[in-house]
Amino acid sequence: MLLQGQRFVVTGIASKLSIAWAIAEALHREGASLILTYPSDKIKKRVDMAAEQFDADLVLECDVASDESIETCFAAVREHWGDGIDGVVHAIGFAPMDQLNGDFTEVTTREGSQIAHDISAYSFVALAKASRDLLAMRHGSLLTLTYEGSISVLPNYNVMGMAKASLEASVRYLATSLGADGIRVNAVSAGPIRTLAASGIKSFRKMLDINEKITPLQRNITQAEVGNAALFLLSPWASGITGEILFVDAGFNTVAISEQLMLDDE
Repeated sequence: MLLQGQRFVVTGIASKLSIAWAIAEALHREGASLILTYPSDKIKKRVDMAAEQFDADLVLECDVASDESIETCFAAVREHWGDGIDGVVHAIGFAPMDQLNGDFTEVTTREGSQIAHDISAYSFVALAKASRDLLAMRHGSLLTLTYEGSISVLPNYNVMGMAKASLEASVRYLATSLGADGIRVNAVSAGPIRTLAASGIKSFRKMLDINEKITPLQRNITQAEVGNAALFLLSPWASGITGEILFVDAGFNTVAISEQLMLDDE
């Protein structure tokens, strides 16, 4: 019960396949109390299911595209946990479907780029603003999720690669900005996983197959593995870690040329 008595706000649960679900599951397993958020009524039933399974204290609406919605959400968090929280999990990313299919130069638009950056990157900063005072009370931490496409070109990831690069920069800037308050800020860069978000990327199943051949561990990762890594970064065991991107990708990010793919071509 590593997190007994600690409190976390978890965003981004869309289904049982969500990485956010796995993070909430890991936090609950270790004794944490949870508040879960949902962006719209369309998703609320799924979040309610998670809340029941993880015995969440509250389920709150939080549309990260709206500063008013974020403020209302954290006002409710403050009313419930007035003496502070131990962490906020940002597991949110979105780009319009037409931005994730085709040649980057051809399909990327100003509007698509703005949407991707607002929802996938700026929203992390917005959550940090809204939760800063609550996190400072208990020297809490912020955690977000990123992906290899932030630093390497991946087919059809397109504008989301730009948004994730911005998100990773915000991890470093927020870590410096909030460090004096005792607040840590980190990210997990997870390998490809079958989630609702990933289903929007063209040829994602083929990407999984190739990834499995390239990684040193010769396999893809699971939601639970990301959940456990997130648990570590949010826990007291990681008290000296901030501004970091932790790769949980079976070693994919370390490989330039895959020996296995070379053997397959022989």
